Amino acid sequence: MALTLITIETARPGLYEFTDRAAAFVVESGMREGLLTVFVRHTSCSLVIQENADPDVRRDLDGFFRRLVPPADDPAMGWVRHTAEGPDDMPAHIKAALTQTSLGVPVADGRMLLGTWQGLYLFEHRARAHRREIVLHVASG
Repeated sequence: MALTLITIETARPGLYEFTDRAAAFVVESGMREGLLTVFVRHTSCSLVIQENADPDVRRDLDGFFRRLVPPADDPAMGWVRHTAEGPDDMPAHIKAALTQTSLGVPVADGRMLLGTWQGLYLFEHRARAHRREIVLHVASG
């Protein structure tokens, strides 16, 4: 079993890839077979496994979520009560609830078994910069 904490500095909403850092952790752990668990320690961002070849995929995904859950000052969001931290706060919590805060990735032969075009991403939902912590844990199965 191995565990580490990585930090990702975000500047704005969007997807921040950390596949290489997770892959390096798996190699350094010496684990040949098992499961990598990825967990984000926040409630206004999330984790996704998504295509890492075409940046348009990330832009389109971010655009979809902006339209699905607009800021709290949008007239469509007049029902929102939690606005103490700004108009992006409650929408960020909703987006995080619609995605995931934890991912599991199989490990075999000392590497993650992601598909050819898959990458691990922190999905930042807040408008201002944040310092996000992600726990990586690999254990044998």
